[in-house]
Amino acid sequence: MKAIQILGNVTAPEITINPLMTKPTPQNSELLIKVHAAGVTGDEIIWPEPYASATRIPGHEISGVITSTGQDYKGSLRIGQEVFALLGADRGQGQANYVICLPDEVAPKPTSLLHSEAAVLPIPILTAWEAFSDHAALVAGMRVLVTGASGAVGTFAVQFAAQAGAHVIALASSRNHEMLRRFGAHEVLDYSTVEWETKVKDVDVVFDTVGEDVLIKTWECVKKDGVIVTIGDPAPAWAFGRGQASEAVDHPDVRYVHFIVSPHSERLGKAGGMLDAASLEKLAVKSFPLNEAKAAWNYAQRRNRGHKVAIDFIE
Repeated sequence: MKAIQILGNVTAPEITINPLMTKPTPQNSELLIKVHAAGVTGDEIIWPEPYASATRIPGHEISGVITSTGQDYKGSLRIGQEVFALLGADRGQGQANYVICLPDEVAPKPTSLLHSEAAVLPIPILTAWEAFSDHAALVAGMRVLVTGASGAVGTFAVQFAAQAGAHVIALASSRNHEMLRRFGAHEVLDYSTVEWETKVKDVDVVFDTVGEDVLIKTWECVKKDGVIVTIGDPAPAWAFGRGQASEAVDHPDVRYVHFIVSPHSERLGKAGGMLDAASLEKLAVKSFPLNEAKAAWNYAQRRNRGHKVAIDFIE
């Protein structure tokens, strides 16, 4: 089968296409998916995981068709069904003609979407959902600040929070404010405004998708017993149990957490239904054919590009 590989190392990576990779075989309860489209996360090229993999195949988001299952699979999905999936952070290898998935990674593809449109959704949808459900315990009436609100994760965060009955404050470039109001934001702020953090007070939940200086400023926005949830990359120094946030000295009752999204087939399936019902809005996608994989990766690494990136594996 054909697969994309990241060769070299993190300081000098090279995107290439290998036409001679071995097609995997599902074991136990695994599913084999024929990939129609795969999402591209540009930052993955600097993550350690692809370089630790024997195959060097990147990719955690896919959309395709189930072609076979392991002998122990007992789930409701069937051979020939269109699905989309989030492959676990420690697994990946989605940018190939075929990929092995675990049952909790896969859900029926939204019928209203193209494979390229579905393939870019699992990470942002599940990240926003996990942030509010598992880490922030969001309920109606809370005040929520979303940073990087016009990004892929941020746009779903705004939609989820607004639909949950929260008062949503969105931080993003002014050119995206109208869109964010349409998604349900009650207040919008331009991140380039000097001392924007002084204009936001008593927030119950901060969901930060940016990190670094923006994350630091959000400590001035959160109420004394609030929570800051971040997926900032690079991760803050305190992430993954590496000590206390320095800001916590002055905000001792603020809870703070950094996380990496996990697969969740039930949530992914529910989100697919919401997309088909038009209660969630899909993302803008720029798709590339497989033979333009290098161009796809170059485009995915550009900031403020306005589109998610997908690679089409069906010629």
